[in-house]
Amino acid sequence: MIKTYEDCICFLFAKANQKAQALLKQTLKPYGLTAVQILILEALWEDEGITAGELGKRLVLDNATLSGVLDRLAASGWLTKETDTADKRALKIFLSPKARQHKNALFQIRENVNTHMLNSLSIEEQLLFKRLLKEMR
Repeated sequence: MIKTYEDCICFLFAKANQKAQALLKQTLKPYGLTAVQILILEALWEDEGITAGELGKRLVLDNATLSGVLDRLAASGWLTKETDTADKRALKIFLSPKARQHKNALFQIRENVNTHMLNSLSIEEQLLFKRLLKEMR
């Protein structure tokens, strides 16, 4: 039984997310990137050249949101968009040299934010927490 809003899981998730997003925003500021933009870049580092549609499915982003974010990333030199030769209606997304150059630094930022967010938990608690979050997706 929830006694107060402070015991509500939705409230707790929201507050934890606010803290994580604020820290990520602060550390990404020198690169001019947002949390969603870094998520897209990381997905492309794993599987470059996928279509925008596939990228949206993997990251659970609607087409309108994804399109705007991809446009901003392309305009700021982080990626390029090319028409798929097999399907002229589809766009394939590729990383730019700028994205490749900053890959290690941006991965380190992610690791630092994760470490900061989880530093009050033991290794066992961290593993359990991650497993539980994955099960809730």
